Amino acid sequence: MKKEFRVKKNKEFQEAFKRGKSFANRQFVVYSLQKDEQSHFRIGLSVSKKIGNAVMRNQIKRYIRQAFHELDADLKQNYDFIIIARKPTADMDFFEIKKSLIHVLKLSKVLNKPKYGNNKPRLDSESS
Repeated sequence: MKKEFRVKKNKEFQEAFKRGKSFANRQFVVYSLQKDEQSHFRIGLSVSKKIGNAVMRNQIKRYIRQAFHELDADLKQNYDFIIIARKPTADMDFFEIKKSLIHVLKLSKVLNKPKYGNNKPRLDSESS
């Protein structure tokens, strides 16, 4: 993830906390703030020391960045996202983290495509 696509400044975090909308599940809290002047989404990460040592925290942050990189085409672009990892993320692998992030992002309605839903593909015989 390029540096210009990250939220780094405390002022930007605080703005997202105050003006953004929050959505959560057991593993993550996501604050989303629409920014019309942006052409690409940005993410800010917060992983507490309660989750684990520096190695564990950095691994979780890498997993989250990679999940957002893979979801890039499916996300609405003019948003700032602040992701706060909760304690259960310490026991999760990449695929579980990505699945949990997709769940929270679906709740916040920032995914463009419904391909992550429970919709099963229709067969040609069912479409008529």
